[in-house]
Amino acid sequence: MAALDGLPPLRDVIQRHGLDARKALGQNFLLDLNLTQKVARTAGNLENATVFEVGPGPGGLTRAILALGAKKVIAVERDPRCLPALAEIADHYPGRLEVIEGDALKTDFEAMAPAGPVKIIANLPYNVGTQLLVNWLLPKQWPPFWESLTLMFQKEVGERIVAEQDDDHYGRLGVLAGWRTQAHMAFDISPQAFTPPPKVTSTVVHLTPRENPIPCSVANLERVTHAAFGQRRKMLRQSLKPIGGEALLHKAGIDPQRRAETLSVDEFCLLANSL
Repeated sequence: MAALDGLPPLRDVIQRHGLDARKALGQNFLLDLNLTQKVARTAGNLENATVFEVGPGPGGLTRAILALGAKKVIAVERDPRCLPALAEIADHYPGRLEVIEGDALKTDFEAMAPAGPVKIIANLPYNVGTQLLVNWLLPKQWPPFWESLTLMFQKEVGERIVAEQDDDHYGRLGVLAGWRTQAHMAFDISPQAFTPPPKVTSTVVHLTPRENPIPCSVANLERVTHAAFGQRRKMLRQSLKPIGGEALLHKAGIDPQRRAETLSVDEFCLLANSL
């Protein structure tokens, strides 16, 4: 990639700017530029697209996204130490990289979304990745402001996102993702590809929105999944007792002796609509 975009190798950038990855910020830098390009390519055609990126760090994935033709990248970075390195990339791609210093959890991505296709591509900090995904799955309007999410998580989290009924990993996250998107795990990345190496394997998950998910109250769906999976080994008549128990299940036409992991996404929506 250094040959492709004319910028210095990432290891040199990190050394020159003193960018040691900080655990408190959930940082693990991906330095293999072949892998960053593979992540960016997973998002599909980037030409004419605006890409939101969270936690760009020294900018390895940012460079891949720009090199593959993104119209613009809007990157949200909490660590001020990374801003000079990102400024060098912005200078190399005039007018195509906007860096916002701030907390992604407090950033209104929907309000910043321009007209035209928007994609979100990110090596998410481990400590905030799940909450960011939930925020993007539950925007104010649907279809959402984004046309795809290409996100890196710990593999265990990725398995929970794509899980379906009767899967040990199936839970609240799988229901939310399955309700509103089609999600699949694209490929794994070994710990050795990162600096410092995390203790777990990472995975890239690609999500595209369903045009017409079952109409359902988000608040009610959250209540149902929280209760059902809070006691996932118990029968639903017991786990759902705080929100209606057997009466709710009979109203929805669901056998009270079933357990949470046996219910489809459609059945959870049915329960939510029966509340």
